Amino acid sequence: MSKFVTRFLKDESGATAIEYGLIIALIATVIVAAFGILTPKLKDAFTRTGAQLDAAK
Repeated sequence: MSKFVTRFLKDESGATAIEYGLIIALIATVIVAAFGILTPKLKDAFTRTGAQLDAAK
């Protein structure tokens, strides 16, 4: 039984999985925030480009 407890306490694979999960969550949060910031700017850029193309006809 003591070998099981010792091996359980030394096992860090669960901690590694949690760390990877936190990193993925942080990256996903950054991507969502970037889309929220960039969407209006991209929409304006495409609208201006479309208007210029229409004016060039």
